[in-house]
Amino acid sequence: MSSTIVQYVVVRGDLISALKWPTGALIAQACHACTAAIHTFYQDEVTQQYLSDLDSMHKVILEAKNEESLRELSESLTQDGIQHKLWMEQPEDIATCVAAKPYTKQEVQKYFKKFKLFK
Repeated sequence: MSSTIVQYVVVRGDLISALKWPTGALIAQACHACTAAIHTFYQDEVTQQYLSDLDSMHKVILEAKNEESLRELSESLTQDGIQHKLWMEQPEDIATCVAAKPYTKQEVQKYFKKFKLFK
C-alpha cells in the first residue's frame, strides 16, 4: 500500500499581520525554503519519488504564530531526525519558514498537527 508523499511547509503568519511584510515576500520565503529542502535532500529516495510525478506533488502550507514557534518546530524536527530546512532571511538573520523534505504523510503529520492551514 503506497501512501501520499507530502511536503509540509510552515510560514510565520506574524510577518504579515504584525510586521507588515507584503504577501509576495512571504510566499518567496516559502519558495526559498522548499527549493532548499528539495536541493539538500535531492538524493533521498522519497524525494525522488515525490519529484517523479511533478503534476501530482502535494504540499501542505501551515502557519506558525511567530519566530519562537517556528524555531521550536525546527528543534523538535531536528531532535527526531526529521530532515528539513529552516529558512533564515538575510541579512536580518530571522527565521521565516520551515520546509520538511518530502515524507509520507503518516510518517510526519504528527509534527505539524498543532499548526493551522495558512490563510
